[in-house]
Amino acid sequence: MTLSYVPDDTLAHRLDPRSKLLFQVGFAAAAYAYTTPRGLVVLTAVAAAVLGLAGGGPRSLWSYRFALPFLLVAPLVAGATLGDPWFRTDRAFETSLASYRVLLVLAVAAAYVRSTPVRDSRAAIQRTVPGRAGVVLGVGVALVFRFLPLLTHDLRTTREAIAARGGDRLPVHVRMRLVATAGINRAFERADRLGVALSARCFAWNPTLPPLAFGRLDGVVLAVSVGLLVVAVV
Repeated sequence: MTLSYVPDDTLAHRLDPRSKLLFQVGFAAAAYAYTTPRGLVVLTAVAAAVLGLAGGGPRSLWSYRFALPFLLVAPLVAGATLGDPWFRTDRAFETSLASYRVLLVLAVAAAYVRSTPVRDSRAAIQRTVPGRAGVVLGVGVALVFRFLPLLTHDLRTTREAIAARGGDRLPVHVRMRLVATAGINRAFERADRLGVALSARCFAWNPTLPPLAFGRLDGVVLAVSVGLLVVAVV
């Protein structure tokens, strides 16, 4: 399952992308300011509600499965010591809270990706950041959102092809090398084809972007976002 935009008519889909981006900033700031058991319980409820309002659920987080092992191992690494007492539970506990905080931020990000078309994200960035810098950022975000699912699909297809040919019996480091090599080759091929496609379509720095407008629901989201920022700073 690859995380990408899913057309729907949920509340999150009807929001302006700029208000959703500000909410992500406010949520991340609050999560970093209140990385405590009580704070994370409250933020968990908020993240679950946001993901639900975007039509997503726990399965949406499966797209971040490559990051999950690092989040799980981090507390063990942080708690391990080279001498007595060999394991510090206080350090492991603090790192566990930090890992869970990252998971909550990813959940809110998943809600944004699921409910926001790529063109709207580009328009929001270019209209927020002035000048050529905003254009470059907008193009970069659009390309990442469009091609990251394709690249992950290429890696998954390569792994399945290797397994179908009996490659699953090879040592792990050999399989990793084969998948990585094939993935890099496919990435360069897609980059070359992208360059040709942009040239053929007369790529411009000032394309016609979709119109954006704040609504009443956006006012509520903006107020909540500012409140999260204030709470994080105070």
